[in-house]
Amino acid sequence: MSAVAVVGAGPVGLTAALAAHAHGLETVLLEARPRLRTRPGSRAIFVHRATLDHLAAIDPALSAEITALGLVWRTRSTLWAGRQVHRRTYPAPSGAAPFTSLPQTLVEDILLRACDAAGIRSLWGDGVRTVTCRPDGVTLRTGEGAVHEASHVIAADGARSTVREQCGITLEGTASATEFVVVDVDASPDPATAARVFHYRHPRAGGRNVLLVPFHGGWRVDVQCRRGDDARQWAATAEQWVPALLPEVSPVTIGWSSVYRFQQRVADRFTDAHGRVLLAGEAAHLLPPFGARGMNSGISDAVAAARAVRDGDTDRYASERRAAAQANVRAAGAALDHLLARRRGQRLRQWAAAAAAPLWPSAGRWLDAAPYGPRMRAVRY
Repeated sequence: MSAVAVVGAGPVGLTAALAAHAHGLETVLLEARPRLRTRPGSRAIFVHRATLDHLAAIDPALSAEITALGLVWRTRSTLWAGRQVHRRTYPAPSGAAPFTSLPQTLVEDILLRACDAAGIRSLWGDGVRTVTCRPDGVTLRTGEGAVHEASHVIAADGARSTVREQCGITLEGTASATEFVVVDVDASPDPATAARVFHYRHPRAGGRNVLLVPFHGGWRVDVQCRRGDDARQWAATAEQWVPALLPEVSPVTIGWSSVYRFQQRVADRFTDAHGRVLLAGEAAHLLPPFGARGMNSGISDAVAAARAVRDGDTDRYASERRAAAQANVRAAGAALDHLLARRRGQRLRQWAAAAAAPLWPSAGRWLDAAPYGPRMRAVRY
């Protein structure tokens, strides 16, 4: 019997396996997909300082390598209908980087190499199908009939978590009706000049809100659709409209595009009835990619779950990490409310702030910060 079985080998699951191993727990990593596989999806992720600190506590080399490979942009800018209302450039970091931005595939590769170097057993291409929880442990059975016994399971198997479903745990919450188009553009942003830019009412996007974020290897473009927009058609024709939003990039090469909605869902419980299965990451909560709360909070889950297994305190894990997820959901809700600006008073406030920003810098700072929701203590992630 393994002390811990980690289900799912994304960034959250790999971190959970490394954290459990660092605590001296015998660990096995189970992944339904083959090890050598195409990994579709948006590649751009924003790694918070708190996440880098979590990884450094496991192994300083992890944090250092991820930071070194990523892009640390130093300028943030916000425009209203093409007119700048806020801009701030930070000095080059003299110590620890405040964050880093890079493809998720690179993060996964680094974490997986660390798992291999640590001797963590990993099994690929055979997904968990049934989960039997008991007061003294958990039995996992895979699609090919393999049986794994573990004292605890950390479920990091994503939004469609089989482990969560097998434990009878449900996700509660909502998804926005408004759709967002997200596009990865292959490019090489200059770290010295790259800026995160948010456009209210971008004139070259038909007055839609647009977020542009540089990362190592490209740009991420987020466009907030309007009612009546065919978001999937927008995603399918990205090569036609993205060049107008990134005139400094030529030629524009689209690496990936898709559509998402603001998800604000949290599991009704973060453990099974016996405290033997602990949910982490998207198995436990769904958050929008806007604001970079999802993976970062998932890695905090992973570290806390491994510690809870070591300490035998899964009840505390369940209460604290569910509270953190609920706080992130509220923050995402506040961001979405600001972005949608359904109420006339909201729209007037935003317009007034844009008009006042040249003389009143606080108004510009508010317009710059509000689309991402309230800032939270690192522990919330």
